[in-house]
Parts: sequence; structure tokens; C-alpha cells
Amino acid sequence: MNAALDPHELADVVQAAMERWRVPGVAVGILHAGREHATGFGVTSLEQPRPVTPDTLFQIGSITKTFTATAVMRLVEQGRLALDTPVRAYLPELRLADEATAAALTLRHLLTHLGGFLGDYFADFGGGDDALARYVASLVELPQLTPLGALWSYNNAGFSLAGHVIEAVTGQPFETALRELVLAPLGMARASFWAAEVITESFAVGHLVDEQATAVARPWALPRSAHAAGGLIASVPELLRYARFHLGDGTTATGVRLLTAESVAQMQTPQTPADSRVDAWGLSWALTDAGGTRTVGHGGATHGQTALFTLAPARGFAVVLLTNASRGRELNGEVTAWALRRYLGASAPEPAPLTVPPEQLAAYAGRYTAVLDDAELTVEDGALVMRVISNGGFPLKDSPPVPSPPPTRLAFYAPDRVVALDPPLRGARADFIRAPDGRIAWFRTGGRLHRPV
Repeated sequence: MNAALDPHELADVVQAAMERWRVPGVAVGILHAGREHATGFGVTSLEQPRPVTPDTLFQIGSITKTFTATAVMRLVEQGRLALDTPVRAYLPELRLADEATAAALTLRHLLTHLGGFLGDYFADFGGGDDALARYVASLVELPQLTPLGALWSYNNAGFSLAGHVIEAVTGQPFETALRELVLAPLGMARASFWAAEVITESFAVGHLVDEQATAVARPWALPRSAHAAGGLIASVPELLRYARFHLGDGTTATGVRLLTAESVAQMQTPQTPADSRVDAWGLSWALTDAGGTRTVGHGGATHGQTALFTLAPARGFAVVLLTNASRGRELNGEVTAWALRRYLGASAPEPAPLTVPPEQLAAYAGRYTAVLDDAELTVEDGALVMRVISNGGFPLKDSPPVPSPPPTRLAFYAPDRVVALDPPLRGARADFIRAPDGRIAWFRTGGRLHRPV
């Protein structure tokens, strides 16, 4: 399938999703058959509305992690880092709650979310160049949830630690090193970590959406200690340039080689099984099969801004969605699935729900807790129902709870694996992880491990 890009059709799809999910602004870009199309819809802020254009800057959140990993791979090729050397070779002072983990932890563990320690930790250590060093020094306070390398669980703190490793071997602040290693060679001149630079540009403001209202999200910026995990701000055209690089052989548009083709491929090669949402995890990339078409991607969420970046390497295809609303995640998923289906004929089959008797569902009921939220599971009218209860803690460690989504029914589609049936979480997947004795040890939802209470 090689359908031509139709801007009017794309506009209809995006605008319908904006209305359905109450998203004020969207920027979208598609790379298909060598051609790019980028456009914007809606406004940057409900309080100070300006039109969103393709060049509007958005926070891209955790898509930043793939930039951090790209910088690591450049340093690996330069012989300054090694993926399987203990991090203590670069940071001898590293201390974690579990000494065995601190001694054996490697960059490969960090880039694949296998560190095992608590990952959602957003302490603010100020705006100075020592922010990451101070953050890493505080990691000793975080509990070790699982043994090193034993179980995949999304880990923001691990990428902040990787950012400090980059600082240690380059002798530069993380932001400077990333600009020299990745952003500048790719021609991403407007991409930035700094609100002081963005304020002179067209930029998006985040919004929190619940069932009653849509409100501007404050504060706007993440703390500097989170920059390596999710602090980059960029536009759609710049991300399409980045997409072309990771769809290619490691050279830039001007022919400068940043990585070998082997390193690009290694980043997109399965390194570990992940959760039920994806097939595997590469070096920072989520790897998924969409009905026979392999996709490589990453999402991002900051305080009221959400993004999704998806590549189909074998097809030379990319789609980028940047939104300024907490419900943008749903829009991103819908539009990306439509684009893959429309232009590549690629569509992953939806899981088929299984019939599970209520008496068996009761074994899964209970409260499961994590740092950012709890999940409360109950059996109601013969169905397992999940309520997500925000605990706060983002974008700052002491931030108050944010609006929680309405409850959703969960359906089993495989042993210990469930899919959400009701909007806005419809299609989200989660899994139960059992201990050797058969009891439920964890409920993994949103990529995070939730412990039974």
C-alpha cells in the first residue's frame, strides 16, 4: 500500500479527535514515500490563544530518552563509554539502596529500564550545573523494587543517571553535551531545554483535562534534574529530521556520519521483553508489531503535554504527534493507528476478550500501589473494574494529585493479561506478574510496577 498524503483527510481525522478528547492544540508530521507533510491545528493556550503551526515548539517528554541514548551510542563508538561496563567505572561515587545493584549496574540496564529501583522520582535540585550530580547522589534513598535485570519497569531515574554519566565522560553539562553530540549535527537549532529560550518562540502550553474542565497546567517546565529523561522541547519539522536519521544508516542529511549503521540497528534490536503494551524494548526504543509491520517508537508526557513518535523502518515511514493536553495521549494513539493503517495498511489486531467467571476475577481484586498512582480493582456486575487514583509526585516530587480518569472495565485476553474496554483508557494493556509461589507480586500498568496492598 502506498497511498498519497492527503492533507484534507488528515485534517478531518485530527480535528475530530481534538473535539472528542478536548485537546486545544496539535502539531502533526508524516514522512511517507520520501515526502514530508507537517501542519498544526488549534491554539497554543486557552488563556493566551495563538495558532499552532508546524513550527510551534512543544515539550516532547520521554521521547528525549531516545536522544539521550543516541548520545550514549555516539560516546560508545568514540570509545568513551561501553554499554556493559559497570556505571561505577564512570561514576565511582554511585550509591544505591542495594549495593549489589550499584556495583553491577550498566548503561544497558539503564537504557532498557532494567535497573529495578524506583523510577518515578522527580526531585528538583535547582537550575545549576550540579543539578544532575545532586540528583544522582540522592538515588541511594530510592527502594530497590526488583533484582537488577530481573523485570522490566519504566524508569525515569535511570535515564537521569545516564545523563550524568554523559556529563562525567564529556566534562560538560548534559544539555551542552547533547547539543554537540546530537542536536547540532542534525540541524535541530530550535530544540532546547530552556524556557528562557523558548519564550521568544511560538510554544505550546500544557492543559489538564478531566470530565468537568480544561485548565492550563502549571508549572510549565520540568526540573533540570529530569532533562535527560524528558526535558527536550522541539518542533515537528525537527523531529521529522530526527526520524530520517533513525530511519537511515547513521548519517545526517548533509552526509556527516554520526553513528554506524550497526549502532542504529542495535538501538532498534530487541534487548529485553517489556510489558504487555509492546513486544520488546530496544536501547531506549519501544518495539511493536503492527499487523506484520515492525514499528519503533516512543511516547512522551509532561505536565499537560503529550507526544508520540513512531517509525516503520522497513517502510521509511514516520508519524509525529505533539499535543498540549493530558488527554492528548488518546488522540496520539488514534491518529498514529489511522496513519499506519491508511498509508501502510498496517493494523495490529485487537485482543479478543476471554470469558472469566466472577469467582475467578475476585482473585485479582484489591488495591495496587505505586509512587505516582494506585490502581483499585473491584468486581462489579461480573466484570473487573479499575479505578486509577493519582498520588501526585509529577512534575515535581511534591506536586499534588492530578485528575484521575473515569473507571474502566478490564477484560482478560490471555492469562494474567488485561485490556481496558472503556474510554479514555480503552485499549490500554496491563499485566499481573506472579511470584514463584503463584501469588500476584505485581500489577504492571502504565509501564510501572504496582505492589498489592
